[in-house]
Amino acid sequence: MKLKQTAKSFSTKIVVPLGIIVIWEILSRLGYVSSALLPTPSRILASMSDWILGTTGAAEANSGQWMKDAGSSAWRVIAGYSLAVISAVTIGIIIGWSKFAEKLLEPTIQVLRPIPPVAWIPLAIIWFGIADRPAIFLVFLASFFPILVNTIHGVRTIDKNLVRAGGMMGANQWHLLRFVILPAALPSIFSGMRIGVGSAWMLTVTAEMIAVQSGLGYVLWDSYYFLRYDLVISAMISIGLLGFFTDFLLKKIIAAVLPWQRGVSIESTQS
Repeated sequence: MKLKQTAKSFSTKIVVPLGIIVIWEILSRLGYVSSALLPTPSRILASMSDWILGTTGAAEANSGQWMKDAGSSAWRVIAGYSLAVISAVTIGIIIGWSKFAEKLLEPTIQVLRPIPPVAWIPLAIIWFGIADRPAIFLVFLASFFPILVNTIHGVRTIDKNLVRAGGMMGANQWHLLRFVILPAALPSIFSGMRIGVGSAWMLTVTAEMIAVQSGLGYVLWDSYYFLRYDLVISAMISIGLLGFFTDFLLKKIIAAVLPWQRGVSIESTQS
């Protein structure tokens, strides 16, 4: 029964993408879509397969280099995102818990938060040069503010009765933060982390187009210059799939840490 439900859930998730691919292929073969501007799915699949496996040479210089390119991008996402999580959660708890910290830090944060991370690219290149560091810095900026804002919100909206109960049991400030505030704020923190990881992938690709000469974003931009739109779309698909996989892993972590947050679907209640 469980295997049947899993298969049904998987088929439901892929029906729309498969439908788009089939219609796209048919329209391209009938001549309604220019293959010069939008390659057929079959051509994209062939180029992407060679980019991954290096069997036919269809991806030319990128043949067999997908793991290296994806690994470079993933490293920048992991490094920048990890720094953002550690710093944003720490600062967010402090601001949400302390009125003095709120008055001291929040005005500056609210001024910096609306600045798009891409606006920092010139400074990132000046400060860090052309290498991994500017990309990591931009990923950090993109992830930091969503996590920070959600952490502050999570701390501020905690049921005050929980704090009072902890105080009545003799908990000091540190114990309240560790055993009451942080666990109660985790759902909001995880929400910010899911938003932040999507932003992290977007910014690492943007940075690789400009400030780095490796990774999926670099391949995308380089392929555009050589009119290899099949590789451009292959890079876009790769980024989307890696982002999806990262979010999937994060949801699994959330489900393990916060099992009471799991929703119950209508289908499962009716079966």
